[in-house]
Amino acid sequence: MSTVAASRTQSPATPEAQSPTTPDPSPPRPRLDWRLRFGALSLIWGFSFLLIKVGTSGYAPFQVTLGRLVFGTAVLVAAMAVKRERLPRGARLWAHMAVAAFFLNALPFSLFAYSELTIPSTLAGICNATSPLWGMALSVVALSEDRPTRVRVAGLGLGFLGVLTVLGAWQGFHGLDATGTAMALLASLSYPVGWIYVRRTLAGTGNSHLSMTGGQLLVATVQLAVVTPLFTGMPKHFALVPLLAVAALGALGTGLAVLLQYGLVAEVGPTTAQMVTYFIPVIATAAGVAILGESLHWNTPMGAAIVLAGAALTQVRGKKRA
Repeated sequence: MSTVAASRTQSPATPEAQSPTTPDPSPPRPRLDWRLRFGALSLIWGFSFLLIKVGTSGYAPFQVTLGRLVFGTAVLVAAMAVKRERLPRGARLWAHMAVAAFFLNALPFSLFAYSELTIPSTLAGICNATSPLWGMALSVVALSEDRPTRVRVAGLGLGFLGVLTVLGAWQGFHGLDATGTAMALLASLSYPVGWIYVRRTLAGTGNSHLSMTGGQLLVATVQLAVVTPLFTGMPKHFALVPLLAVAALGALGTGLAVLLQYGLVAEVGPTTAQMVTYFIPVIATAAGVAILGESLHWNTPMGAAIVLAGAALTQVRGKKRA
């Protein structure tokens, strides 16, 4: 559920709204306390998996993703108009943004939508929490300056032990849809792939976070607009509740969430802002069980807790040498 990745040495833990550029030095003064915005962001992203499930009950996964991107892009375009910001310029820059849009938006959004055709939203939300684990594993290979410590390696092992616990490996993954689960895990893997690509190609472009993110979502929308007609036809009727879910998923879970995350990073820093990652699976699980009536076995919350503990350890940094 990501936009653009941060260009910090530390890979961001959350798959949502990160920026390839340094936040503007004078961000607008927040109207609400950052803790309230942090809580709102956690709820928005936590409920996104429920909204995907509701959306796919009435529309094809690609249609859900396209609608999500359309509504999300509309929110950012409106924000850019208010702030009188323009889209980035340069063919090479847009080419890099197209790759980032694919790995951070078009691909993971579509994979999560397809996965929730066969797996519960609770499981999709927990799979989303594995992104920091994938990111740490990939950074060892792709980022020479980001070498792991023993604590981070332990966190990686602990996190994937948690994944096996969630999936019930000792039962032979009985009753689990392998395809849907694999899609959700691949969606989570797609985010750090995009983060690393952005870090290598789009860091320090001189453009604002808002314009870069708006451009990226615009490209992702075009990508889905091209792909969707190839795999799905026009809906014969427009189901109201799933349509409202898609609209909320885009306007809130993608558009507004980007603006909230940007404000949090600018005010309290990326380390505190990325802590929202650890609330997403909790809220997604609670929403799926309470509202959608999804079943919950003991290994799901237990495994989710282990995943989050492992993810937290992968973000621990060793002391810098003089």
